Amino acid sequence: MDLVKTRRQVDSKLYKSNLEGWKLMYRAGGVRGIFTGWSPTLFGYSAQGAFKYGWYEFFKKNYSDFVGPDNAYKYKTSVYLAASASAEFLADIALCPFEAVKVRMQGSLVSPYKGSIDGISQIVAKEGVGGLYKGLYPLWGRQIPYTMMKFASFETIVEMIYHRLPGQKSDYSKAAQTGVSFAGGYLAGILCAIVSHPADVMVSKLNAYREPGEAFGAVLSRIYKDIGFRGLWNGLPMRIVWPSTCPFAPAAPTLGKAG
Repeated sequence: MDLVKTRRQVDSKLYKSNLEGWKLMYRAGGVRGIFTGWSPTLFGYSAQGAFKYGWYEFFKKNYSDFVGPDNAYKYKTSVYLAASASAEFLADIALCPFEAVKVRMQGSLVSPYKGSIDGISQIVAKEGVGGLYKGLYPLWGRQIPYTMMKFASFETIVEMIYHRLPGQKSDYSKAAQTGVSFAGGYLAGILCAIVSHPADVMVSKLNAYREPGEAFGAVLSRIYKDIGFRGLWNGLPMRIVWPSTCPFAPAAPTLGKAG
């Protein structure tokens, strides 16, 4: 799903539909072709997830302690937003090098790299370490609103569900609580995808098309002039399905305990 989304973001004329994209990719490279970019995706988002969820709990506790228990409860959504933004800021520093490799591998019909290590080595050799982080600003622009929406809306949606159910949360079995968490996570994922999608398109475009030494503002203007406002929403349906389904699968039971 991520592969066809990225390629359609980089070149909206490449495939007429997601189904056509999968068919053509399978014909060209078989099953291996469909999984192009799996290693930087695995390593990058594993590192990001470890930092994001770990730092979120850290910042949520410390910000709650800082404002005091009464204010922490009264302004809990603000605490969630501040903690999630702080956590994602740090998590993206770990993700960015792998995201740069992933987008270049997936954005080309023929992958320029054999895998994550080869991609990082080639980028550093040609562009220096800065080449791994040239997409960091738009990555922050994508991931920080995404994560803020994810944690704040997830916690709020779960609370709303329990508020409308009879009894207390503790009255329900672990399986039922997990079901509520998954439902809240899926709905929150849809909101996340919509809020952060324009920046996601920019991340894909920037990593594929930014020239060495080109100013950040200049490349953003050039990309927007090329794709327009409508182009910022290329691949949105696929991104709604992918992030709203995948990231919450392991996280929902854990997040449910935090609520």
